[in-house]
Amino acid sequence: MTRMHEKWMSLAIEEARRGYGFVSPNPLVGAVVVRDGKILGKGYHHQCGMPHAEVEAVRDAEANGYNCEGAEIYVTLEPCCTYGRTPPCTELICSRKFRFVSIGTLDPNPAHAGRALKIFDEHGIKYEVGVCEKECIELNRIFFKYITTGKPYVFLKMGVTLDGKIACANGCSKFITGSEARKRVQYLRRGFDAIMVGANTIRKDVPTLFARNDDGTLFERKMKRFAASETMTRNELEIIYGSVEKVSDFEIVDVSTAEKWDDFLRKLAERKITSLFIEGGSELAASALSSGVVDRVEFHIAPQIMGGQDSISAVGGKSPLDLSNLYQLDNVQVMQLGNDIAVAGDIK
Repeated sequence: MTRMHEKWMSLAIEEARRGYGFVSPNPLVGAVVVRDGKILGKGYHHQCGMPHAEVEAVRDAEANGYNCEGAEIYVTLEPCCTYGRTPPCTELICSRKFRFVSIGTLDPNPAHAGRALKIFDEHGIKYEVGVCEKECIELNRIFFKYITTGKPYVFLKMGVTLDGKIACANGCSKFITGSEARKRVQYLRRGFDAIMVGANTIRKDVPTLFARNDDGTLFERKMKRFAASETMTRNELEIIYGSVEKVSDFEIVDVSTAEKWDDFLRKLAERKITSLFIEGGSELAASALSSGVVDRVEFHIAPQIMGGQDSISAVGGKSPLDLSNLYQLDNVQVMQLGNDIAVAGDIK
């Protein structure tokens, strides 16, 4: 593996990210066509049902006046080898007589996993697997979870004070974190299929739960909205938001036990909903964590101290009696968001 290979794959990863928020339930994929250290073309998967990254990169190269025969192609995910909404990308690579294929990571989908390599062997095309593999897997953590487990990827985001509070005793919580943290939330939302909050959050904050672009306009792909509650009725929801139309796509679900969480998530997957973004409140966070459904958390910590025994902690539920029962994080990332600090990590 050379640094040049890493350079081209890193560029392919950048291309793949351009599809963020649009490709579900497909993976994010980017591709770069290179010959003699020169980029001939590049592309990414724009949207589910549209041409794959390899096709876009080849089209770009050919539009630039290049023939791909004897060239190299760098792809973040193993090229598909089956017919679906689009023809197999392995067929394209072979027909254009590429010399070499660099694959960031193999596709965990059993229909594809490793099959592209056999096809390239049959056509005398050299290949390598694993350049920037960690980054390529990270790129598609949602797709990998969905395709290997049959369940959506679950992400828990909380905005908290320095002492771990999310609201005053009366429920007041707008806004603990600053504008940069709120922009981060909007960016995160755009990459998820569904969003969920607890009934008390809805009653206190009346959140729209839509994703927005950086300029404040609504993101064109709407998230499916869920209210977690054992008692809330649709009539109450309609009264809170002021009309039937505003909550027509809202669903009220009971996820008060691990069994109910499991059933809910499996049903989401059957609807090709690959990811769920949870935004509180306290009891919903506790339920999701204690049921073992959370894959990753991101806490936005504001440099403020609320204090007070009756103020609301970020995670409710039963108090642990032993430090060995704490939720541990892996792959921890720390980010500065204006004056706030974001701490993210995978639940072990």
